[in-house]
Amino acid sequence: MDLEEFPVKLREVGLRVTKPRLAVLEELLDNPHSTADSVRRGVTKRIGSVSTQAVYDVLHALTAKGLLRMIEPAGSVPLYELTDHDNHHHLVCRSCRIVINVPCIVGDPPCMLPYDDHGFNLDEAEVAFWGYCADCDAERKKGTGK
Repeated sequence: MDLEEFPVKLREVGLRVTKPRLAVLEELLDNPHSTADSVRRGVTKRIGSVSTQAVYDVLHALTAKGLLRMIEPAGSVPLYELTDHDNHHHLVCRSCRIVINVPCIVGDPPCMLPYDDHGFNLDEAEVAFWGYCADCDAERKKGTGK
């Protein structure tokens, strides 16, 4: 999804095109994996004063309509990103908490199947790989002398 598509996408899901909605989408295009508070700060810079509640309302509406995806890495506040329907997964650094998209593990969505699906019609797998990014790993090893 890109800037020019935002008004069309909003209308396709039955939402009016408003400055706050466009600003949230633009902010997440530029800064994926953002918290609601960082989205609010970015939206404020883009369009001026906007209430925290308005931003939360927009995030909720866009997530409910499938234009945004909310991820919640363990121990983290919810993070938001644009939905590209590409079934990607995430790498999460245990230290600095950076989140990076990685392609689907193998195959078509959901690209991983449980041993027993209990009759579910599965269409997505949400996976977070945890470890240390290169910078944090180097710092960690420097601190231990390894």
